[in-house]
Amino acid sequence: QVQLVESGGGLVQAGGSLRLSCAASGTIYSFYVMAWYRQAPGKQRELVATISSGDNTNYSDSVKGRFTISRDNVKKAVHLQMNSLKSEDTAVYYCKFWRIGYEAWGQGTQVTVSS
Repeated sequence: QVQLVESGGGLVQAGGSLRLSCAASGTIYSFYVMAWYRQAPGKQRELVATISSGDNTNYSDSVKGRFTISRDNVKKAVHLQMNSLKSEDTAVYYCKFWRIGYEAWGQGTQVTVSS
């Protein structure tokens, strides 16, 4: 079992920055992928960024160049640095853990960008 707890959400003005964190606890094996998703009101949940245990990263086109995903192996955490925020980045952000045969989600953290 893996438990995920997100933090770092809040209200920020357009053009500002926020750093989200996701702390993982439980049994984490050698190969896994962690990801950030987001869901805006009335929209489907969408993938924002992923990072593998081998530090391979991928980003959606909408955040590429503005967001950076990173891992902290010691603390078993993943972070999402969000810069140059736009009103369309407003959403609930979810952390996801995946390995073969298993996945887990965090409870989400609200990010609101005011224009």
